[in-house]
Amino acid sequence: MQVLIINSGSSSIKFQVIQMPSERVVCKGLAERIGQENAELHYKAKGTSYSKVLSLLDHKEGLGAITAMLLHDEVGVLKHPDEVDVVAHRVVHGGNRFDQPTKIDKNVLAEIERLASLAPLHNPANAIGIKVATEIFGNTPQVAVFDTAFYQTLPEKAYRYAIPKTLADDHHIRVYGFHGTSHKYVSEQAIAYLNKPSSKIISIHLGNGCSITAIKDGKSLDHSLGFGPSNGLIMGTRSGDIDQSVVFYLMDSLGMSSKEVNQLLQKQSGLLGLTGYSDVREIQRGAEDGNRQCQLALAMASYRIKKFIGSYVAALNGVDALLFTAGIGENSSRLRAMVCENMEALGIQLDTRKNTQKLADILEIHQDASKVKILVVPTNEELEIAKQTFALAF
Repeated sequence: MQVLIINSGSSSIKFQVIQMPSERVVCKGLAERIGQENAELHYKAKGTSYSKVLSLLDHKEGLGAITAMLLHDEVGVLKHPDEVDVVAHRVVHGGNRFDQPTKIDKNVLAEIERLASLAPLHNPANAIGIKVATEIFGNTPQVAVFDTAFYQTLPEKAYRYAIPKTLADDHHIRVYGFHGTSHKYVSEQAIAYLNKPSSKIISIHLGNGCSITAIKDGKSLDHSLGFGPSNGLIMGTRSGDIDQSVVFYLMDSLGMSSKEVNQLLQKQSGLLGLTGYSDVREIQRGAEDGNRQCQLALAMASYRIKKFIGSYVAALNGVDALLFTAGIGENSSRLRAMVCENMEALGIQLDTRKNTQKLADILEIHQDASKVKILVVPTNEELEIAKQTFALAF
């Protein structure tokens, strides 16, 4: 089976063509900085890598550029769209209806679009990906793999909000959780690496969107994101946790509408609001050049992560390993060091030299004396999606 995986993020689209069940990667790539005129398309196939700067104003243009590369006469891996056996999509929010990989039909697509209000940066992009894939690949089966599925094991004390029970039950208001495909994959990789099926793990996914998950024996027990993917850690454009009184103040005292507040907290806050940049690479360069706002943003982001680590160590009654993953988690040695600084009381001791080593596979970055393992684990949501898709019967 040849599976095309489309992983649409808030400002990027990762893609791979994977041959199953061999798990052979035929090609892979990334369209990033979508919505900006200096967007980039990276593509790797046949042992060669290609990169070019494009103007990709939205996800539809991004998918169009990706498809053109897949079908390119010289560097493409497909001669015809029919060579794809199934198109698999990462979908962020599945609500309370989808807890397993699901074949997509018009009703499933409609539900994904209905849930867009709960994941406004992602579900619309996921839906566009499905529609564009339908145009390009015709009747090829499509599958949705939901980020929220990994959090079905959260205990009620973790997923309930302290609001009236009838309101929560009637309107399905609860913690759903996100980045589940990534957290599931890296935690499974870590458990195998540590050879410890019975383990306590804190998985830290740091990208344009950020989240942290407490995992015991391979199952999620708590998670920083909730009803929608906007609370918890400080993110690229999202504020993370904020006192609800601020929302009421913005509306009641400053006259902002709910739509304006939502836009502010989802797309104009986080690192972007603090520095004018949403890309950590630019913020780190600014910090190195003495930009105080960039320095403060990194300090705030790492401090927020520290607080969640402490609370999850308490929830798990200890921790065997910290995992750093995703674009920032895998590549920012500076932020990893800031997170792990002054954490000796929890048994967390970072090795500065190991932390700066080049990442190839799983990388250990803890000191020999550290009671807690600190691992950088490359995520591979696309492979996880391909595995779950292949497990479905077609």
